[in-house]
Amino acid sequence: MKPARILMIAGSDSGGGAGIQADIKTVTMLGGHAMTAITAVTAQNTLGVQAVHAIPAEMVIAQMDSVISDIGVDAVKIGMIGSAETAEAVAEYLTRLSVPIVFDPVMIATSGAVLADARTISVFQRLMALASVVTPNIPEMEALGGAAGILRHGCILLAKGGHGQGDELVDQLIGPSGTLREYRAARIDTVHTHGTGCTLASALACRLGQGYPIGEAFDDAVRFVRAAILSAPGLGQGQGQGPLGQQNIDGFRANDNADRA
Repeated sequence: MKPARILMIAGSDSGGGAGIQADIKTVTMLGGHAMTAITAVTAQNTLGVQAVHAIPAEMVIAQMDSVISDIGVDAVKIGMIGSAETAEAVAEYLTRLSVPIVFDPVMIATSGAVLADARTISVFQRLMALASVVTPNIPEMEALGGAAGILRHGCILLAKGGHGQGDELVDQLIGPSGTLREYRAARIDTVHTHGTGCTLASALACRLGQGYPIGEAFDDAVRFVRAAILSAPGLGQGQGQGPLGQQNIDGFRANDNADRA
């Protein structure tokens, strides 16, 4: 069988911890075919983001059109968008597609670097209206008007609990009628969490592209992130910004027709 074709629209992380690099590792480990449209090039490592260079919107769209017109696409993941112009152009292009779209509204890097200005964030409204699932962390969800502000766009909300307090972490899948599913687990005591949001969104997009129901896709995506955290290689000198270990995970089947552990 041909693998599910997953297009990731996101920025490049030179340190390999987040962004396109995390997306490719995740989709590959889950048995999908990873395709990319890079929105920005960053100079970053475990110590922080040193520089960001946005890719022109027309080049982002050219990348998207190139792979979709030839290879096709089964699901889309949107991460760091780069600029308001790119967000508008991507939203316009995506109106042509009828595949699952997972939107991770990246605003601030783990290091604290701002990755989306106010104008870009304002255009997120269009992307949320197109998305099947939106995956903000707690600060991002507040900036987008809370759960109600996101759900009014007709999407499903995956509310991530990583920025919450306490020893228990709760991730929730929320629809217009309320909570559809939640995943509760002990918080993992680690400093190696760089790329968790990117990994979760790309895992979710991959499973949706493979035809998994949303609840099972959610469960698998959360479990994959936790396994990647536990498998982190411990690289770099940063505190709280080490990369995950997607490539070190045992126990996740690459074949989407295999038994779902």
